[in-house]
Amino acid sequence: MMKKLLILGASGLVGKALVKECKDSFDVYGTYATRPIDLPQEKQFQLEISDTDQMKDIVKTTRPDAIISCLRGEFDQQLEFHRELAKEMQHTESTLYYFSTANVFDGDFTRHHTEEDDPKAASPYGQFKIECENLLQELLQEQAVTIRIPQIWGKNSPRLDQIKSGIEGGSIDVYSNLECNHLTDELLAKQLKYIILHHLKGVFHLGAVDMMTQAQFVEELVGNLTNKDVTFHDCLLEDKPEIFHFGLKSIRKDLPGRLVKTNRALISDLV
Repeated sequence: MMKKLLILGASGLVGKALVKECKDSFDVYGTYATRPIDLPQEKQFQLEISDTDQMKDIVKTTRPDAIISCLRGEFDQQLEFHRELAKEMQHTESTLYYFSTANVFDGDFTRHHTEEDDPKAASPYGQFKIECENLLQELLQEQAVTIRIPQIWGKNSPRLDQIKSGIEGGSIDVYSNLECNHLTDELLAKQLKYIILHHLKGVFHLGAVDMMTQAQFVEELVGNLTNKDVTFHDCLLEDKPEIFHFGLKSIRKDLPGRLVKTNRALISDLV
């Protein structure tokens, strides 16, 4: 029998890619805030992040083997939602795959970070994500798997739309002192499916295996998308000349070669 997978936030960029990638391998259910999703009517639920009772009903009704959380929303509400979700899951065998972010390290740009590094955030977003990671770890322990991700791109992503608008306008701002890695919605969905199917645990840093400056990534992407002349305005992050290291490095060797890509390979996938 197929395992049941519940995707919380299935109508977003990542959620949609997960639905598409996982529906042949799992019995997939999903929640959405406003826009219905590409699933049979009886397998999708409208859910507000403030409605924890409705969330508990969905979990009780579907009884999923795995839950993926790629929800967005107000930080306090998200924290409360995940606290209640974790309490609900404590009585089950279910595993939670929680999407976190590179921003849990935005308090230290001196180097790229691996899964073994202790998070240190300066931004409210990064601090909130650390709090949520810790909360889930405390309440669910092995049942919580943390998936940290860098900037996500996709053929239908707002980020790519922005680049295309820049191409039309003939100019794009880029950061030459921000070194990082990237990921696409499609590769992320494939990687996470593998992690779930193989019951892998702990913390994962997903993203391209190499680092590039943000300027280099955007310039190569634009060069692949168009022959038009585009002016790149070189900006400095925080107006400082030093390099800001903002990449997620992984020391794990769980993923097969076909699911590990360079930034250049990701650019090819987007074009």
